[in-house]
Amino acid sequence: MTEIYWDVDTQHDFIAATGLLAVPGAEAVLPVLARLTQHAHDRGIRIVATADDHDLGHAEISSTPDWTSTYPPHCMRGSAGQRKVAETTLRTPLVVHAVPHDAESLAAEVRAHDGDLLILKPGTDVFRWNPNAGTILAALAPTRIVVYGVATDVCVVAAVDGLRRLAPAAELIVVRDAVAALDAGRGRALLSEWATHGIEVVTSEHLLA
Repeated sequence: MTEIYWDVDTQHDFIAATGLLAVPGAEAVLPVLARLTQHAHDRGIRIVATADDHDLGHAEISSTPDWTSTYPPHCMRGSAGQRKVAETTLRTPLVVHAVPHDAESLAAEVRAHDGDLLILKPGTDVFRWNPNAGTILAALAPTRIVVYGVATDVCVVAAVDGLRRLAPAAELIVVRDAVAALDAGRGRALLSEWATHGIEVVTSEHLLA
């Protein structure tokens, strides 16, 4: 079995209460994020993390956001808010920017890399906004994918949909106490929906046991 952990956007601007686009309740999941990260590193499980990487010219960034396809400025490139929280620090990450790479060369680099991966993206859906994300997933060829991060109802749901589409044979698991939503009701509805459609929705205690 090839297992990977898929860490969605665990960045200061989303998780810290003072972040530019703070997700309600996200700070409460920090201890769980730390345990998941440590567990993966202790057991040699590869972490694939995504991270917003914005500048003011990106389509998602707006001073008059609709909160569906546009949002206020956040995770601006090079800012403190764009950095990952300490609890999800990656191990010797291979950073993949949102510019097209040669697929064969990138796949070989991913397979040879002894560490985690960080996929940068200028929009919510990593598989839409980083042309290399699908290549990375195919190169890793996971049979089990553990998903966590923020926000459940924005970037996590986009990640889950993409992973279901591009790795349909993989066992997909969402850690319910390691996610937080902008809209708590929508977040709960998604967890229920996933559980009824063949995605395992588990607690971190269950997963790590």
